[in-house]
Amino acid sequence: MMHDDPLARVLTIDLSRRSFDIAHRPELFVEGIGGAGVGIRLLEEHCPAGIDAASPENPIVFSVGPLVGLFPLASKTVAMFKSPHTGNLGESHAGGRSAIAIRMAGFGAVVIKGSSPSPVYLAIEGGRVHFRDASALWGLRSSFTAGSVIRRREKGSGLRTIMRIGRAGERGVTYAGVITETYRHFGRLGLGAVFGSKKLKAVVASGSRTLPVANRKAFRSLYDSIYQAATTSPLMRKYHEVGTAVNVSPLNGIGALPTRNLQSGQFEKADGISGEHLAEHHLGRRIACAHCPVACIHLAGLRTPYPNDPYFYKTTMIGYDHEPIFAMGSMLGVGDVPGLLRLLDEAEVQGLDVMSAGVVLAWATEALERGLITVDLLDGVALAWGDAPGYVEALMRIVSQPTDLYRAMARGVAHAAGMYGGDEFALSFGGNEMPGYHTGPACHLGYLTGARHSHLDSAGYSLDQKTLATGTTLTPEGVADELLTEERWRQVLTSLVICLFARGIYTEDVVHQALEVAGFKGVDLCSLGEDILRRKYAFKRREGFDAAALKIPRRIVETPSPADPFDEPFLRAAISHYMANV
Repeated sequence: MMHDDPLARVLTIDLSRRSFDIAHRPELFVEGIGGAGVGIRLLEEHCPAGIDAASPENPIVFSVGPLVGLFPLASKTVAMFKSPHTGNLGESHAGGRSAIAIRMAGFGAVVIKGSSPSPVYLAIEGGRVHFRDASALWGLRSSFTAGSVIRRREKGSGLRTIMRIGRAGERGVTYAGVITETYRHFGRLGLGAVFGSKKLKAVVASGSRTLPVANRKAFRSLYDSIYQAATTSPLMRKYHEVGTAVNVSPLNGIGALPTRNLQSGQFEKADGISGEHLAEHHLGRRIACAHCPVACIHLAGLRTPYPNDPYFYKTTMIGYDHEPIFAMGSMLGVGDVPGLLRLLDEAEVQGLDVMSAGVVLAWATEALERGLITVDLLDGVALAWGDAPGYVEALMRIVSQPTDLYRAMARGVAHAAGMYGGDEFALSFGGNEMPGYHTGPACHLGYLTGARHSHLDSAGYSLDQKTLATGTTLTPEGVADELLTEERWRQVLTSLVICLFARGIYTEDVVHQALEVAGFKGVDLCSLGEDILRRKYAFKRREGFDAAALKIPRRIVETPSPADPFDEPFLRAAISHYMANV
C-alpha cells in the first residue's frame, strides 16, 4: 500500500477513560486488505476470550477497504464485535456514507473499547475525537429524533456519517441494530445492544482527505469501465428500478417465500407487497450509498391522517427491501402496504433488526395459536396473522419489556422457545433468525454454517435456484463445497468492502486491477479469502461454537421447498463436510 494512505491508520477510542489513540498499522492492511480481513484481526487483538458481550471489554471494530472513495460500489463498512445475540462472532455490514466518512476522516479502522459512565456520543473530526454528552438523547422514543438533534449540532453536512441506536439498543434487545443515514443499518447480530451496553448513543465521523492513486491514467480508465458496467448491467438496472424487493414475486412463484412462520412457501397476498406494486403505487424516492451510481434504496411514502382534519396528512418516507418485506409482510401474513409500512417504520423508530423481530413475532403468533403462551403474557396483545396494528404494539413491547415473555422475546426466538416451548417451529440458525428465502437445502445449509449465519455468507439461495433451473441433483458434499468456495470469495469482497450486489462486476481480474491502482500489488486473493474465513471460525470455536450441536429447525424440512427434497441427515452430512474443510 502507499505510504501516505490514511487507510493504514487505526483509531482506538477508550470510552471509560474518555481518551483516544492513533496508530499507524500498515501491516494490518497489507495482510488483511481492509474490511472483514482487518476487522477479524482487530477483533482477535482486542476481544478477550469468553467475555460477556455486554462487558466493557467487548470491542466494537469498524473497518473499511482500499477501494473506498476510489471506485463505484465500494461503499460498505464492516463492524465486528462479540454478538450479544448468539454469544459468538458478531459481524454486520452497512452502506450509506459510513465507509467514505471514516476514510475521509483519515482512518482505515476504528476500535471502540470500554464503557462510558453516562450516555455519550462520539464526534470524529479533523483527526480528533470529541466526547459529547448524550444524556438528553438517551431514552427518546424515536431514533429519528436523536439523528435530527445530532445533525443540527455537528459539522460536516453532506460528508459525515451518523451511526446511532434507538431504545432497543439502550434497553439491551439482543438483536438491536445501529442506524446509519436513516435508511441503512448494521442490522444483524446485535451491534445496537453493544452500543447500549457502553452507553454509546451514536458515532459521527467526517473529514475531507484526498486519496492517493498509483497511476492516475490507469485509475481513470478502470473507474470508467466499472461505472459503465454498473450503470448498464441488467441486474443493476433492475435493482435501480424496483430494488431488492424485485425478489418477492419470483420467490413466491416457486414456493420459496417464507409465509406465516414458514407454514408455507407461498403468500396469497404477495402481489400486493411485491417490489413492482410498491414501485408503481408507493415509491416516493430512490437514494444511493456514497459513490454508488445504482441507487437501489427505495423509499415509500406513507400518508397518515392527522386527528380531526380529513385533509391534512403526515407523510413519512420508509425504506423497504426484500428482507424487511418478508419479515414484516409474508412472515406475519401482512398483505396490505400501509400495515407493512407502519411495521417497518416502528422497527426503525425502535432500532430493531427487522428480520429477527419479524421471526420472533411469527413464532409468538404460532405459539399463541397452539396455547403455549397467552394474551395475558403478551400484555393484552392478541397477535393474529395479518393484524399489523397488533404487531406494531408487540414491537413496542419487545423494547419496553413489560412481561417475562417480552423479556424472553427481546433475546431472540431460540431463547423464547427455550422458555415457553415451540422449539420445533422456532426458526433460528446458530442463534440468528431466518432470512427471507426457503429455496432448498443450500440456503438452509448456508444459514447453519455461514460465519454470520446469514443468507449473505454463501448465497445458498442462489445455488438452490441454479440447481432447480438446470435439473441437477445436489449431494451433501457437493453443496458444502460450492458454499465454501463462494464464502471464501465473499471474504475478499467484504475486505474490499464491495457491495455484494456488484460481485458480478468485480471479477477476480477487476479486483486485481483495482488493488494495483490503490497501491496493493501481488495480492493472493485465494489465500486471503481462506485465511479470513479460517480466522472467523477460530474465533467462533474459541467462543464456544460447535457445529455438531447446531439445532436444525424441524419446520424447514417439513415445509416443501422448490429445490430437491432434503432431510436432517442430508444437512448433518453437509455440515460435517463443510466444517472439515473450512
